[in-house]
Amino acid sequence: MSRLVLKFGGTSVANIDRIRNSARHVKREVDAGHEVAVIVSAMSGKTNELVAWCAEASPLHDAREYDAIVASGELVTAGLMAIVLQEMGVQARSWQGWQIPILTSDAHGAARIQSIDGGEIVRRFSERQEVAVIAGFQGLHGDSGRITTLGRGGSDTSAVAVAAAIGADRCDIYTDVNGVYTTDPRVVPKARRLDRVTFEEMLEMASLGAKVLQVRSVEVAMNHNVKVFVRSSFDDPAQPKPGTLICAEEDIMEQQVVTGIAFAKDEAQITLRRIADKPGVAAAIFMPLAEAGINVDMIIQVVSDDTTTTDMTFTVPGADFERAKALLAERREEIGYTVLQGTDDVVKVSAIGIGMRSHAGVAARAFRALSEKGINIRAITTSEIKFSVLIDSAYTELAVRTLHTLYGLDKP
Repeated sequence: MSRLVLKFGGTSVANIDRIRNSARHVKREVDAGHEVAVIVSAMSGKTNELVAWCAEASPLHDAREYDAIVASGELVTAGLMAIVLQEMGVQARSWQGWQIPILTSDAHGAARIQSIDGGEIVRRFSERQEVAVIAGFQGLHGDSGRITTLGRGGSDTSAVAVAAAIGADRCDIYTDVNGVYTTDPRVVPKARRLDRVTFEEMLEMASLGAKVLQVRSVEVAMNHNVKVFVRSSFDDPAQPKPGTLICAEEDIMEQQVVTGIAFAKDEAQITLRRIADKPGVAAAIFMPLAEAGINVDMIIQVVSDDTTTTDMTFTVPGADFERAKALLAERREEIGYTVLQGTDDVVKVSAIGIGMRSHAGVAARAFRALSEKGINIRAITTSEIKFSVLIDSAYTELAVRTLHTLYGLDKP
């Protein structure tokens, strides 16, 4: 007998029929003798509706009341899931985040989990054989007693954190895809489902554009060594298909050099030209951006021939493009640049793989292959297990397909 956490996303609980289908997956595990906790998201589209209502009520609304409102979507789903399970003959009850409690920071709208007391849930496993159906995405700030939410995709984080708190053997994330693929199948029809992916690879893939899991959920899984299984809720509950196991590197016998190709279209490039090349210039550029909560990714600095001026190019999230330009324009005299240029018509394409640690020339092969396709690289960034290139968005599909084929990911 194992202890499992099963998480169902918005598309998996979009209506009563889908909730009933997801409940059949839960019943299968209960009938197999497992102890089960379930984490649910709001029904597909419900959170967006609640957010829109907040904005309509007041553009400058109280963040604490915002959390109270948007957290309600998951409460509805949890109650419905418990009712459906009971109707199937499964002992179940719903839990709100504050009832467990899931204690968080007070950063409303983007709170971080600080602790979870899973004692009562575990006790009910043994004494009542009861399934705990928990509203995801939410928690409680202990000092203020206010409901908090964990940010977009926070139900994934809730699920992994609960799995760690109750000592679960595995956390199954049910979604509308049957695993993690080598790249987006809509771009590359030959993309393959991966049987296993390391925590480090999944963390890179999630942060670089893959939408299967939220980044913070992968961080929590890696920190607490919680095995995560990504699978589809739309499979036949009686005969579910294989998914993708996300686990520690030592649990994978053989690792490819490159595991997957990710891409992110929400990128923007900013270039500041002819800046005085002197100490403190980089701080003058990037500190205000950091204080404004704008993340900077790729950075390229090119010093002029006479070494008196430099050009600085970097990327920011597309959603922050205009705000970043306005912030830098306000500080033009302080920074001392001559021209500010920028575009959001770019995309970041990345190759990820643990095998890069022990193989030389992996990125160089990509640069040559892209060059042969006439794709110009605007910027490059690397880490131990990935490299990313910034290119014009018009070449996105060509670049992804080129790299997918280059590293043998097309092969069955």
